[in-house]
Amino acid sequence: MLIDQTMAVPPGVAQIQAQFAQFAQFAQYPTAGISALSAPSDPFSVLLDAATYPSSTESPGTSPTSSSSAVNPQLVSLANASSSTAEAAHALAGSTSSGSAIVSEASKFLGVPYLWGGTSPSGFDCSGLVQYVFGQLGVQLPRGSVAQSEVGDPVASLAEAQPGDLLFFEPGQNGAPPGKPGHVGIYVGNGEMIDAPETGETVQVQPVPCQPLAIRRLNVTVTGVTDRDNATTTVAGAPDDVQMGEISVPGQYAGLVEQASSKSGTPASLLAAILYNESRFQPAVVSSAGAEGIAQFMPATAAANGVNAFDPSSAIPGAANLLAQFHTAFGSWSDAIAAYAAGGGAVEEAGGVPEDGTTPAYVAKTLAEAGMAPGS
Repeated sequence: MLIDQTMAVPPGVAQIQAQFAQFAQFAQYPTAGISALSAPSDPFSVLLDAATYPSSTESPGTSPTSSSSAVNPQLVSLANASSSTAEAAHALAGSTSSGSAIVSEASKFLGVPYLWGGTSPSGFDCSGLVQYVFGQLGVQLPRGSVAQSEVGDPVASLAEAQPGDLLFFEPGQNGAPPGKPGHVGIYVGNGEMIDAPETGETVQVQPVPCQPLAIRRLNVTVTGVTDRDNATTTVAGAPDDVQMGEISVPGQYAGLVEQASSKSGTPASLLAAILYNESRFQPAVVSSAGAEGIAQFMPATAAANGVNAFDPSSAIPGAANLLAQFHTAFGSWSDAIAAYAAGGGAVEEAGGVPEDGTTPAYVAKTLAEAGMAPGS
């Protein structure tokens, strides 16, 4: 359900937005080299530039130094009154241009509600927010905190982190196995991060709770940051997604899906649709019913099939083999999908796809996404 985003904006953000015109008045842009059209137009950038730009009395072409830079006292007062949201904007002053762009983009979504599996401004989970923010900057990241923790370069500790770095934490209630990240946030500086915390919360700036399990810095190059609509970005280390049916499969899993399909006979597009619908390709997720991993195996089913549910290299072939077994047993892919979702006993009892509950809609949706005809 779409919500009115203005109803969910935290007070700190609302104050910055309300005082945007004042920030713009105080901003001192030099007349040489930067046109009025290239000046940042969002409140966070205007606040940053106005508070840190060299004063207009400085000679054109002079490099700013700590002694010659002027900070507008009224802006600093306004920013301090805007709580942690303004602190996030101030943190950009010491960051790289790419870090500034990342945090500025993430700040646009403060107040958006948390939604498990959410990947859009109508609702985000933690890795969905990170994926969307980088996507807006032209960078395609994998889905899921475990996969995202394998992209970019490692940073040794929080003391060495820079704005825009990704912070990964052990899961808490998210259910990832020990040693694997179940939560991710974007570092903004000053010991704070932007993240989508949990159900009932919103995207927010909050203190980094502990030393992260991992910190990654992406090899992102941003150009034209004074004209953010025309910024370009690149990232190293993220494999390209692969289209299978209507599903875009993250690159790090595409080979596993294709190999499992070849060995089991389960169509690759069908396997991709199952994985997408079960977990959105998140290898560490645990459902409220206790189903685990990228293919959402129940522990007993995983044990019976010799599958490590939290290891995609085991779970993806395991799912393909189970679908193939159901296809052999029941004679159609429709019944195999239903058995995967509701259990083989339910399909056997109904003599096909059970007509009650959500199973019929799940089967129809999965077949459509796989590019397969109804009743296949």
